[in-house]
Amino acid sequence: MPKVNTKATRKAVEQALETYRDYLVTLPVTSMPTITTSYSIIPPTNTNTFSSKTEDAAIERADYEMARNQYMEQIHQAVNSLKHDERYIIFHKYMQDIKGYDPDIWLELGISKTKYYELTFKAMLRLAFSLKIEVYMKRNEVRSA
Repeated sequence: MPKVNTKATRKAVEQALETYRDYLVTLPVTSMPTITTSYSIIPPTNTNTFSSKTEDAAIERADYEMARNQYMEQIHQAVNSLKHDERYIIFHKYMQDIKGYDPDIWLELGISKTKYYELTFKAMLRLAFSLKIEVYMKRNEVRSA
Protein backbone atom coordinates (compact mmCIF):
# COMPACT_ATOMS: atom_id res chain seq x y z
CA MET A 1 0.00 0.00 0.00
CA PRO A 2 1.46 3.40 -0.92
CA LYS A 3 2.45 5.76 1.87
CA VAL A 4 1.28 9.34 2.06
CA ASN A 5 3.89 12.05 1.60
CA THR A 6 2.79 14.20 4.53
CA LYS A 7 4.81 17.29 3.62
CA ALA A 8 3.55 17.41 0.04
CA THR A 9 0.01 16.60 1.19
CA ARG A 10 0.10 19.42 3.74
CA LYS A 11 1.30 21.81 1.03
CA ALA A 12 -1.54 20.69 -1.25
CA VAL A 13 -4.13 21.30 1.48
CA GLU A 14 -2.62 24.69 2.35
CA GLN A 15 -2.75 25.62 -1.34
CA ALA A 16 -6.40 24.54 -1.55
CA LEU A 17 -7.26 26.63 1.51
CA GLU A 18 -5.31 29.60 0.11
CA THR A 19 -7.34 29.30 -3.10
CA TYR A 20 -10.47 29.25 -0.94
CA ARG A 21 -9.39 32.49 0.76
CA ASP A 22 -8.67 34.05 -2.64
CA TYR A 23 -12.11 33.07 -3.89
CA LEU A 24 -13.61 34.41 -0.69
CA VAL A 25 -12.38 37.95 -1.22
CA THR A 26 -11.77 38.42 -4.93
CA LEU A 27 -13.48 38.73 -8.22
CA PRO A 28 -11.04 39.67 -10.95
CA VAL A 29 -11.44 43.13 -12.43
CA THR A 30 -10.51 41.65 -15.81
CA SER A 31 -13.89 39.94 -15.94
CA MET A 32 -15.68 43.29 -15.93
CA PRO A 33 -16.87 44.61 -19.32
CA THR A 34 -15.14 47.69 -20.71
CA ILE A 35 -17.15 50.75 -21.57
CA THR A 36 -14.48 52.60 -23.49
CA THR A 37 -14.25 52.39 -27.23
CA SER A 38 -11.37 50.45 -28.69
CA TYR A 39 -10.25 50.72 -32.28
CA SER A 40 -8.52 48.11 -34.35
CA ILE A 41 -6.86 48.16 -37.75
CA ILE A 42 -8.03 44.60 -38.35
CA PRO A 43 -11.30 44.62 -40.28
CA PRO A 44 -14.25 42.89 -38.63
CA THR A 45 -15.25 39.47 -39.90
CA ASN A 46 -18.81 38.77 -40.87
CA THR A 47 -19.85 35.41 -39.51
CA ASN A 48 -23.53 36.23 -39.07
CA THR A 49 -23.20 35.72 -35.33
CA PHE A 50 -23.77 38.40 -32.76
CA SER A 51 -21.24 38.81 -29.98
CA SER A 52 -20.43 41.67 -27.67
CA LYS A 53 -17.81 42.28 -25.03
CA THR A 54 -20.52 42.72 -22.43
CA GLU A 55 -22.06 39.38 -23.33
CA ASP A 56 -18.68 37.65 -23.30
CA ALA A 57 -17.83 39.21 -19.93
CA ALA A 58 -21.17 38.14 -18.47
CA ILE A 59 -20.68 34.56 -19.64
CA GLU A 60 -17.10 34.48 -18.35
CA ARG A 61 -18.21 35.91 -15.01
CA ALA A 62 -21.06 33.39 -14.70
CA ASP A 63 -18.65 30.52 -15.43
CA TYR A 64 -16.19 31.89 -12.87
CA GLU A 65 -18.93 32.26 -10.26
CA MET A 66 -20.14 28.71 -10.88
CA ALA A 67 -16.61 27.27 -10.55
CA ARG A 68 -15.98 29.44 -7.48
CA ASN A 69 -19.19 28.36 -5.75
CA GLN A 70 -18.59 24.70 -6.54
CA TYR A 71 -15.02 24.88 -5.17
CA MET A 72 -16.12 26.69 -2.01
CA GLU A 73 -18.93 24.19 -1.41
CA GLN A 74 -16.45 21.32 -1.76
CA ILE A 75 -14.17 22.96 0.83
CA HIS A 76 -17.14 23.58 3.19
CA GLN A 77 -18.23 19.95 3.00
CA ALA A 78 -14.69 18.72 3.67
CA VAL A 79 -14.21 21.06 6.64
CA ASN A 80 -17.62 20.17 8.06
CA SER A 81 -16.65 16.48 8.01
CA LEU A 82 -13.81 17.18 10.48
CA LYS A 83 -14.05 16.71 14.24
CA HIS A 84 -15.01 19.79 16.25
CA ASP A 85 -11.52 20.84 17.41
CA GLU A 86 -9.99 20.12 13.99
CA ARG A 87 -12.71 22.18 12.30
CA TYR A 88 -12.14 25.04 14.75
CA ILE A 89 -8.40 25.06 14.01
CA ILE A 90 -8.79 24.95 10.23
CA PHE A 91 -11.51 27.60 10.22
CA HIS A 92 -9.68 30.05 12.47
CA LYS A 93 -6.25 29.50 10.93
CA TYR A 94 -7.03 29.27 7.21
CA MET A 95 -10.60 30.22 6.34
CA GLN A 96 -10.92 33.80 7.51
CA ASP A 97 -9.81 37.03 5.85
CA ILE A 98 -6.86 37.30 8.20
CA LYS A 99 -4.91 34.14 9.03
CA GLY A 100 -5.19 33.05 12.64
CA TYR A 101 -2.25 33.10 15.01
CA ASP A 102 -1.40 29.62 16.34
CA PRO A 103 -0.93 30.54 20.04
CA ASP A 104 -4.25 32.39 20.08
CA ILE A 105 -6.03 29.38 18.63
CA TRP A 106 -4.59 26.81 21.03
CA LEU A 107 -5.28 29.11 23.99
CA GLU A 108 -8.90 29.57 22.86
CA LEU A 109 -9.26 25.79 22.61
CA GLY A 110 -7.55 25.32 25.99
CA ILE A 111 -5.08 22.74 24.69
CA SER A 112 -1.30 22.44 24.72
CA LYS A 113 0.96 23.43 21.85
CA THR A 114 1.80 19.77 21.16
CA LYS A 115 -1.87 18.72 21.09
CA TYR A 116 -2.64 21.67 18.81
CA TYR A 117 -0.06 20.61 16.23
CA GLU A 118 -1.22 16.97 16.43
CA LEU A 119 -4.80 18.07 15.75
CA THR A 120 -3.65 20.33 12.91
CA PHE A 121 -1.70 17.45 11.34
CA LYS A 122 -4.69 15.10 11.57
CA ALA A 123 -7.04 17.76 10.21
CA MET A 124 -4.77 18.37 7.22
CA LEU A 125 -4.67 14.66 6.40
CA ARG A 126 -8.45 14.30 6.76
CA LEU A 127 -8.98 17.31 4.51
CA ALA A 128 -6.58 15.94 1.92
CA PHE A 129 -8.44 12.63 1.76
CA SER A 130 -11.82 14.34 1.74
CA LEU A 131 -10.76 16.68 -1.09
CA LYS A 132 -8.89 13.85 -2.86
CA ILE A 133 -5.65 15.85 -3.04
CA GLU A 134 -3.42 13.58 -0.98
CA VAL A 135 0.09 13.02 -2.34
CA TYR A 136 1.68 9.58 -2.20
CA MET A 137 5.37 8.73 -2.05
CA LYS A 138 6.97 7.32 -5.14
CA ARG A 139 8.33 3.78 -4.99
CA ASN A 140 12.01 4.68 -4.66
CA GLU A 141 11.44 7.83 -2.59
CA VAL A 142 13.06 7.71 0.83
CA ARG A 143 11.32 9.35 3.73
CA SER A 144 13.68 11.71 5.52
CA ALA A 145 13.40 12.57 9.19
